[in-house]
Amino acid sequence: MNIFKTKTSWTNGELGILKVCAGSFYLLVGLYFHEFLINYIWIFRVIFAISVIWILIIWNKKEKIRS
Repeated sequence: MNIFKTKTSWTNGELGILKVCAGSFYLLVGLYFHEFLINYIWIFRVIFAISVIWILIIWNKKEKIRS
């Protein structure tokens, strides 16, 4: 399988942001089922929105460099 041999141009820090983005999405989904944490859902929404925008900016820069 070539997927395991593929090199990426993403640094560990950039992949970390992607993980924060995915993790905050999972927390958003999970918080709808727990009444105790529902008061803090706005924090995770803000984190998710910021990380999505940040990932899109990084991806856009990398696509410009690649072209």
